[in-house]
Amino acid sequence: MKRKLLIGLVVVAIASCSFTAGAAGWWDRPKPPRPGTVVPALPAGQANPMIANGVGIGANTPIYKTSGLGPAALNTGAPAGSETSYVDTVVFPGGTLPAGVTITEAQGINVLRRIGENLKAAGLSYSDVYTMRVFLQNPTGAPAADFAGWNRAYRQYFANTDLTTGKYIPVPLGTAPPTKPFVVNKSRPSRFALEIENLPVTGWLVEVEVDAAYPKH
Repeated sequence: MKRKLLIGLVVVAIASCSFTAGAAGWWDRPKPPRPGTVVPALPAGQANPMIANGVGIGANTPIYKTSGLGPAALNTGAPAGSETSYVDTVVFPGGTLPAGVTITEAQGINVLRRIGENLKAAGLSYSDVYTMRVFLQNPTGAPAADFAGWNRAYRQYFANTDLTTGKYIPVPLGTAPPTKPFVVNKSRPSRFALEIENLPVTGWLVEVEVDAAYPKH
């Protein structure tokens, strides 16, 4: 009789544990990404979110990580080491910025073009980027970093399509009317952006590093 009672208690205990686990709803959790895939968690109810809430990376996904990249000193008409020396003269001929384009915005565009070159050399593209880290320094005389200018630059290359229609969303350059972004790209990486006191190169206002996943073949 005692043995039967003990067995009954064990069965009840197991059933109780199973019920407790079930109450936690572990089987209701989203399934992890399939091997070799990357799945962003996008904000619900938004047709054009700027960044993902997070990103899931499936097992055995080959990834690539850039170093921190800053703008290239392409504006040789400006003093070496000045903030304006890091204006990309391919985008802004002569280093002249259109109305409303801030120096941080211009440097952000420069950096993101360098990111694109780095990715291309590794067999990747902007659309393969799944996370990004951004460091911003205050422009000379400014009380804070120019996050708005950076975000305009970012939208030229990332998160510029409507998730509902698939069509690109026009992006402003400075205060000009919004037009087609430089690179149409639905990718919305997870991202953080920090204001810091000093970047490692004199004149830099923006430094960026990204992680990208190789497309599954």
